[in-house]
Amino acid sequence: MRGHLPDENPGFVGRRTELERISVALAENRLVTVTGVGGVGKTRLALRAAHRAAERYPDGAWWTDLTQLDGDRLLVTLVADSVDLADHTPGMATTGLCRRLADDRLLLVLDSCEHLAEPCGRLVAELLAAAPGLTVLATSRRPLGVEGEHVITLDPLPPAGQDALELLRGAAGEDFPAVGPAGEICVRLEGIPLALELAAAQIRLQGAEAVRDQLGSRFDAPPGTRFDLLAHTERVWPSRHQTLRAAIGWSHELSAPLERLLWARLSVFRGPFDLASATAVCVGGPLNRATLPGALDGLVRASVVRAADAAGRHRMLDTIREYGATWLDRTGETATVAERHAAHFRGLARRAEAEWHGARQLRWYRTVDAHHTDLRTALDRLLRTDPDAALDLVGSVAFAWSCRGRLREARDGLEQALLLSDVRGRVRARALWALGVTLVLQGEFGPAQEVSERCAREARYAEYVEHAGYAEEPGYGEHAGPVDHGVSVDHAGSVDHGVYADPSGHAERTGHGAYAEAVAHAGHAAARGAGSRRDRPGDLTLDAAALAGLLALTTGRPMAAYVVVGHVLDAARGGPADSAARLRCHLVRVFALTGLGRLDEARERALALRARCQDLDEHWTRTALEYQLALTGLLEGDPAAASGHARAMLEGTRSLGASLGVALGLDVLATALAAAGDGERAADVSGTGEAYWRSTGQPRRGLPGLRALHEKYTDTVRASIGEPAYEEIFVRALTGLPQDGLDRALRGPRHG
Repeated sequence: MRGHLPDENPGFVGRRTELERISVALAENRLVTVTGVGGVGKTRLALRAAHRAAERYPDGAWWTDLTQLDGDRLLVTLVADSVDLADHTPGMATTGLCRRLADDRLLLVLDSCEHLAEPCGRLVAELLAAAPGLTVLATSRRPLGVEGEHVITLDPLPPAGQDALELLRGAAGEDFPAVGPAGEICVRLEGIPLALELAAAQIRLQGAEAVRDQLGSRFDAPPGTRFDLLAHTERVWPSRHQTLRAAIGWSHELSAPLERLLWARLSVFRGPFDLASATAVCVGGPLNRATLPGALDGLVRASVVRAADAAGRHRMLDTIREYGATWLDRTGETATVAERHAAHFRGLARRAEAEWHGARQLRWYRTVDAHHTDLRTALDRLLRTDPDAALDLVGSVAFAWSCRGRLREARDGLEQALLLSDVRGRVRARALWALGVTLVLQGEFGPAQEVSERCAREARYAEYVEHAGYAEEPGYGEHAGPVDHGVSVDHAGSVDHGVYADPSGHAERTGHGAYAEAVAHAGHAAARGAGSRRDRPGDLTLDAAALAGLLALTTGRPMAAYVVVGHVLDAARGGPADSAARLRCHLVRVFALTGLGRLDEARERALALRARCQDLDEHWTRTALEYQLALTGLLEGDPAAASGHARAMLEGTRSLGASLGVALGLDVLATALAAAGDGERAADVSGTGEAYWRSTGQPRRGLPGLRALHEKYTDTVRASIGEPAYEEIFVRALTGLPQDGLDRALRGPRHG
């Protein structure tokens, strides 16, 4: 089934009437909002309702958890990501999302909208207008205020009813009688599910009678003496909300002092956290590396923190996290712990970048993805408090974000940090490189050209300062004009032909400054004495050249790409796999050779480079090389070899979660199958490829020459199996599950 919904909580009980009301409302209304106090079970009910309704929506039911957002700046990006739109388009984010949903019949669930009710309302109104087949189910403590909204108010479970007692029994793991302490607990806590779960945790520790007596003594006292209840801004259902707050406060009071301290400090995490992150952020004072694990276990036993999942990650419910945040503020530690959180995730980002080159690449790539929410939280804080550190953090992870399809987030963070930070040198050069890659992937070639030139200048400046030990070098500032280094590029690539040829003429309209700058640096270093180690271009310049080469390739000018990376590599010396930057330059050169028609040389270099990547257990470059080898096979008239390499490339892109890479790989595979005369499989793979292209928000694109080959062979197989048969297979694949289509595409022989 299409879509994505989290697994249901096995402890769900009751709510039959409410489920039926939601089911009817979804059939009759396009926006249904479930409202109620925190902890009343809105999320759990919406998830059960979505699972029940999913089969009514041909394009699936999709879940968006909004608790991870601290503001609305990334609201559209998060929703787009939740519906598998790895939006690569450069325009307004809402435009791409509207285009993605326009022709679909799907259910979109927006969970926990209360802190973003107004922007959520605006977004929902726009999406409903653009997508006639869209239905939205939202949960919020207050309505969204959209015209046509159908509001269902969720009350607590009937306190004296069977459902509240069943929930308490299930959570406590004990079959209580209907009459007795358990029933009294349900009444005291007014049937609020979260309060009952907290009570169940204490029942497991103390027994039902002790919990009943504690609640009786606390809740029968005057409100002002029950607990130190904290002021709350909610204007609706204040008495019930106070009951929940009192229940949470009771759990807080029963916690050991170290557990309370940890509870407060853990509130800085907006996403899942593991023991290592909790330790790095929350230690201090009596809470040290030896005592923290025990305190965490205590919070898990009390149901304040959810037990670790299969990956070892914990999380807090938003209502409990908010309570911890108020206590953190009372202790005066909010800023200190937030700074520690930001520093930890900045360090994680830097380590992930350092580990990119080598056997731990995939592990750290997945670590960055798993901690995405808190990396964003840390970045947002640093943008406010320390822009230089923000630039360092986002520059470290932006390339991984772009590979994952998070282009908008990468671009947004990089552009903000570059604007706010005045830091010069290595950190800035790296961020400019990452921004340039992001812009190229978005198809923003004009802005990418300007950033590429800035990157080349900043790389030259940074490496001169590092080698010479100077604080500044006049004439090499980011905004300084070009310096005559004795080498220039005179419209390199103007005679390009082959698979990269650009019939649109875009390349001729694109400037050459970045290419000239990087090549000039290489020539200058060589002219001053290639034997001098400090004068050779370093990794920053290599990456600047790789960016310039990538831009040249994507604008149809392989000669420019070949010249720029060739000069810099010749001056840099060293082995092709000595660093990630060197690998990227060698990769660009291989693609340039392919585009120039030097296929034997391109294949030989690609195979040698792939062998080095296999020795390193490096995934990203190896996947790109499989794509190049597939192209070479096509150009040499060997569709079997092309198919094998295309499947190897698809396996790599799937492990990286890169939808754009999957779309590109499916295009190559479909072309190879068509070239081999396998029309039915070519139609199936091509339809799946179109589905993945739509998930990027972009029309089908890629290398111009490949598009020509694809059209040529597709026309041939359309004629051989008949237009109606081809279209039927294509549409079936397009409208089916993309993952199923990818699985079908991967069934076939691999090529060595």
